[in-house]
Amino acid sequence: MHIAVIGTGYVGLVSGAGMADFGMKVICVDKDREKIKRLEKGEIPFYEPGLEELVQRNMKAGRLSFTTDLKKAVKQALVVFICVGTPPAPDGSADLSQVREVALSLAEALDDYKVVVTKSTVPVGTNRWIKSLIDKHKKNNVAVDIISNPEFLREGSAVEDFMHPDRVVIGGESAYAIAIVKDIYRPLYLAETPFIITDLETAEMIKYAANAFLATKVSFINEIANLCEKVGADVTVVSRAMGFDPRIGRKFLNPGPGFGGSCFPKDVKALVHQGREVGSPMRILEAVLEVNERQKMRAVEKAEALCGTLKGKTVAVLGLSFKPNTSDVREAPSLSVVPELVNRGARVRVYDPVAMQEFRRWLPHLRVEYTEDPLSAARKAHVLIILTEWNEFRFLDLGEIKKIMAEPNLVDMRNIYEPETVKALGFRYLGVGRS
Repeated sequence: MHIAVIGTGYVGLVSGAGMADFGMKVICVDKDREKIKRLEKGEIPFYEPGLEELVQRNMKAGRLSFTTDLKKAVKQALVVFICVGTPPAPDGSADLSQVREVALSLAEALDDYKVVVTKSTVPVGTNRWIKSLIDKHKKNNVAVDIISNPEFLREGSAVEDFMHPDRVVIGGESAYAIAIVKDIYRPLYLAETPFIITDLETAEMIKYAANAFLATKVSFINEIANLCEKVGADVTVVSRAMGFDPRIGRKFLNPGPGFGGSCFPKDVKALVHQGREVGSPMRILEAVLEVNERQKMRAVEKAEALCGTLKGKTVAVLGLSFKPNTSDVREAPSLSVVPELVNRGARVRVYDPVAMQEFRRWLPHLRVEYTEDPLSAARKAHVLIILTEWNEFRFLDLGEIKKIMAEPNLVDMRNIYEPETVKALGFRYLGVGRS
């Protein structure tokens, strides 16, 4: 089967390479010529563990290729996957301009029956809108079926998630089109991966509901953590005990500086916006967003509590990406924390294993010092803030770090160290939700 994948971001590239690994003939399309040139050389434009090997293996096997020629790619394919971005608009709604551009391009290019599959995260009703756009503007009188096939890829483990998903959701009205998409995922079906076959609207809602619920768990445990600090409880024990209840589960109960990334913030905002539009306000999710924004500032407040004032002080920040194993800084707490530290008069040094270039791209004029390792960041610092739980930060030589710091203050926004152990080394320590 020949497949065209439009968009070569996280979702498009991982999905395209994954389907090629299933044995499909896949051509990935992007209008960014420089990106395509890099991909043709086997270079990945972002950091994602395991993806470079997957791409290069399938290119070598002749199953995966790249182009800027959408018409050519669509002509060869039976199935076309839409994998472009849907970033948040100023009002919180999903910006569907890229989806619209693809739909109009498909209307121009279609010359035979196609199954158009939307993997981009889109509000409920978007797939019917895509179908109407294509039908209204198509140049040839050909049939098109639309399928909603939302992705559930976690940055940092996207390849594993594609190859071994928790479930596959396929929404549509055409039994024939659904059968075609199921055939693409045959290796997963044979491995007894659960398949959810439903209508378009339900498939669209599943993705939003899942992300909104996980974001709610994060904001909930952060509120519990803040209360724990006030009353003398330990949130790490609280969350562990909660997690043993199968109705609650252990995942996403780790307090921290708030959620970020390309999915949770924009998807929650989009769901809140759609709720308002149709007269069904999402009150819980509105609070989730409010709590998350407030939580980002806790790192600054804790640093200030230890230092007395941040004006004229040197602050070392470890971790800029919104989570480990990715270079993505979209909506990362660092984008709020670091500028606020600067605003309060601090001299800021930062270090991240892979995300510093991306952080600099987002905040090119921010006056911070980019360092080559954690020790360089910590040298003569008055406080060290851990924002992202990269593995290399879990095993820092704290004894050596204490020697080179101006003051031994540690703000651990991921609770990766035991307070008593750190305090025994002579640090003044503040975690999250620990009295």
